Amino acid sequence: MDTNKAQSASAAADGSAAVGGSGSVVSGSAATGGAAVGSSVVGESAVGASAPAGRPPIVGMIGAGQLARMTAGPAAELGIHFRVLAAAEDESAAQVTADVVLGDYRSPEDLAAFAAGCDVVTFDHEHVPRSLIEAMEVSGHAVRPSSRALHYTQDKQAMRERLASLGYRCPRFQAVASLDDVTDFALLTGWPVVLKAVSGGYDGRGVWICGDPEEASVVLGHGLQLLAEEYVAFERELAILVARSPAGQGAAYPVVQTVQRDGICREVLAPAPYLTPAGAAEAQRLGLDIAASLGVTGLLAVELFDTDEGLLVNELAMRPHNSGHWTIEGAVTSQFEQHLRAVLNLPLGSPSLAARCAVMVNVLGGEDPDLRSRLTHVMAADPGVKVHLYGKSVRPGRKIGHVTALGRDLEHTADRARRAATYLAWGTEDTGEH
Repeated sequence: MDTNKAQSASAAADGSAAVGGSGSVVSGSAATGGAAVGSSVVGESAVGASAPAGRPPIVGMIGAGQLARMTAGPAAELGIHFRVLAAAEDESAAQVTADVVLGDYRSPEDLAAFAAGCDVVTFDHEHVPRSLIEAMEVSGHAVRPSSRALHYTQDKQAMRERLASLGYRCPRFQAVASLDDVTDFALLTGWPVVLKAVSGGYDGRGVWICGDPEEASVVLGHGLQLLAEEYVAFERELAILVARSPAGQGAAYPVVQTVQRDGICREVLAPAPYLTPAGAAEAQRLGLDIAASLGVTGLLAVELFDTDEGLLVNELAMRPHNSGHWTIEGAVTSQFEQHLRAVLNLPLGSPSLAARCAVMVNVLGGEDPDLRSRLTHVMAADPGVKVHLYGKSVRPGRKIGHVTALGRDLEHTADRARRAATYLAWGTEDTGEH
């Protein structure tokens, strides 16, 4: 996108400037005249979320998956009362959270009852129907991010159209409803064509790479609302994670490289190797600008294609994100603590690296469900590797945990993390990219 336009959009949104590079960015709000200088926070503290005097604020998270599970610890450390809406008592976050409300995120009654006891409501996933989020807002509840912002993660067509209208570079796209629509689009972009479900997709679900009309016809047969996108021959995938508070304060974590396979994130390298300071600054500014333009409160993850012609926006998520799990040990402020700070309108924490590099590798389920028998070996073999298990039943290919290693040399650090993750999953060490 046009650099001058990006800077103007950001200045209008939060009155801040950024100094990028491989480090991080924290920007103050227009009201405080804050600015970004390296990775330090400048400007007065924002006014926090309202809660009756004498008790901690209550943050309610709809959904009880691993993202909510990893938010529970930082909430306790900050003295925040953390509540989750879970479908069952054995869900990942329900196992470790003191205040669990059982209910259905698709039920207006369950959502209304859950929100009634919270100072702020936020999300573990994007699947809550927009009409129900709007109903909570109409009832006077603080919902962060808002239904208006979340719409752009729930509807891929709306996201593409909005980003394009703001001048952000995306793959070419077109709504399609028939095979003729897809083949007409392919005349412009060539095959293969990427077909995406407009709503409901995640972790590779709802995305099909079609090499010819026959394959596209099969996808059209699913009866879904679809978006066609050009297939991008990218060099690699990057991600930028930013936080933004209602007061307009923003923070950007170092840009990371993600390694994907079968539509699932396998590992994250922080900071992204071989990225120039100018390239890192561009990506950080892009993330902050999009957050301001869409009115995001909380976290925003922007998945990017790194191409010969520059960065293209692939996907958005407005919640803690797999590309940010490394921040638990690898950053001064974890993404989970940062999300809580942001939705409560508290001053944001430093997103700077806590080590020279960090590598996170997801643990995917294998054939043998007995992780505990292999955990001792991993802990003894490398006491510096941190293991996070999500309390989920094991099935092949399912995300059941992750490991993070910190170090000074990226290649060596990645080798340590891969060895630990693959041994946990399969009982054998593998140093390749998985």
